[in-house]
Amino acid sequence: MSITDEIYSMYREMGICSEVLDYGMRAEKKLTERFEKIDRIAEYNQLKVLKAMQKNHVSEAHFGSSTGYGYTDMGRDTLEQVYADVFHTETALVRPQITCGTHALTIALAGNLRPGDELLSPVGKPYDTLQGIIGMRECPGSLAEYGISYRQVDLLPDGGFDFDGIRAAINEKTKLVTIQRSKGYDSRPTLSVERIGELISFIKGIKPEIICMVDNCYGEFVETIEPSDVGADMVVGSLIKNPGGGLAPIGGYIAGKEEYVNQAAYRLTAPGLGKELGATLGVNHSFYQGFFLAPTVTAGALKGAIHAANLYESLGYRVIPDSNEERYDIIQAVEMGTAEGLIAFCEGIQAAAPVDSFAVPEPWDMPGYDSQVIMAAGAFISGASIELSADGPLREPYTAFFQGGLTWNHARFGILKSLQQLVDKGIVKVTDLC
Repeated sequence: MSITDEIYSMYREMGICSEVLDYGMRAEKKLTERFEKIDRIAEYNQLKVLKAMQKNHVSEAHFGSSTGYGYTDMGRDTLEQVYADVFHTETALVRPQITCGTHALTIALAGNLRPGDELLSPVGKPYDTLQGIIGMRECPGSLAEYGISYRQVDLLPDGGFDFDGIRAAINEKTKLVTIQRSKGYDSRPTLSVERIGELISFIKGIKPEIICMVDNCYGEFVETIEPSDVGADMVVGSLIKNPGGGLAPIGGYIAGKEEYVNQAAYRLTAPGLGKELGATLGVNHSFYQGFFLAPTVTAGALKGAIHAANLYESLGYRVIPDSNEERYDIIQAVEMGTAEGLIAFCEGIQAAAPVDSFAVPEPWDMPGYDSQVIMAAGAFISGASIELSADGPLREPYTAFFQGGLTWNHARFGILKSLQQLVDKGIVKVTDLC
């Protein structure tokens, strides 16, 4: 028996029927050229990270741990310089005390906004959890409670920027602009770094002193440049997404101009203390190694997203981005159309996990969301969406947001398992796969 035959046999032993497997393999064969392009981008980004680590003389001594106040933690300080060099910024804040991407964004906003200032989103409604931070939903401790107002300009129906609306929205109170790169729980397109640069240039042309912050979650290392290369004053993200490479157990980062990053650091610790404090408690090794692996891990997740788009689009589902579009983050949205379809999709992803594959995900009232959410994430790091995962709010059009996969091989298996679950529940017929 050949190795290919043995692999097919293992797929069948693990619950993938021949029809689903053959269907997936046919879709994959069309993607060779696109996958090669992804590998070249990963190679470029790998060299970029390696160059920054070598420039900063990263050594085994930087993997040590600090406790208490964390004064003179050279591993932490050097890692932050590595991030700054990769993102081409003046400085960076990379800390395990940042609990998630939403927390990193909150620190950046609260550190740089003052009572009477106004926050502007020129790309429509931000992600669900940030709405409570801003005060779009009543939430204790929101920016609104501190007298910080919010203004929003929606994207045009074709996904373009409403430049006239943005110009009209900018006023004497506008202090900071937040630009969400990824789609969140929305159907709008993810923004390329080039488009983000065009938007920042337009805004700075109206009011140069405005701080432009980019929520970079899910976008790191997808392209060869980052938003900080096109004028962003701050780029913000989570280490349990792309830049943690699947090894970071917690954490977030803020990279940008020194003035603004320092203001965020004063909010993270305390005024007057800032970046000088913050014990690393043994995570430096994982932070460094995860960042080193991040370009290739991100490449595997991208391949999985493209494969999912091709497979589900050919079955008649609406997928965002579609099967041929360029990719600017690792998220693939699939509109399942029904709650049953969304739940089945997530059940399949959970069943494909290396951890808790036997668990069955159920919708629940998750903090920070205005509707029930179902999440599939059998991950080594709890909630790490750079690992194979899928989630979605139980509201029309019942969209599954698929992302991650530490390896392309695992991402492929997860996609096939999601389709198998739909077949097993009679939502997709085997005859549809022929």
